[in-house]
Amino acid sequence: MSGEGRVASGEVRHYRDLVVWQKALIFVERVYAVSRSWPADERFGLTGQVRGAAVSVPSNVAEGCGRRSTPAFINHLAIARGSLAEVETQLILAERLGYLPADERDAVLALADEISRMLASLITKLEERRK
Repeated sequence: MSGEGRVASGEVRHYRDLVVWQKALIFVERVYAVSRSWPADERFGLTGQVRGAAVSVPSNVAEGCGRRSTPAFINHLAIARGSLAEVETQLILAERLGYLPADERDAVLALADEISRMLASLITKLEERRK
């Protein structure tokens, strides 16, 4: 059974067991990599924004899991999904501004989509467990 399935059944003891958290770390690494070459004058602008939003994804998964409360966990997973949408928007903007090649944007967006689907599935499983 996956880490997410074990969370829904109440068996997971640590967020590091969650595949979605592990993939979110990879996502952060990719966001940092693609934003590394952006203009220096964006360091406190778009670069900082996209990196902060990306870091928020695994951070919220970890924090929610650590709360040991299903409603709190669901809320933090929803926040993580919101942060993913924020990163997606910022990557699209970076591509439109000429900072990011479309193929690199698409690769990171594909991972974001996978993580978003995983978060949605986990939220659904946790909500069903509460019923």
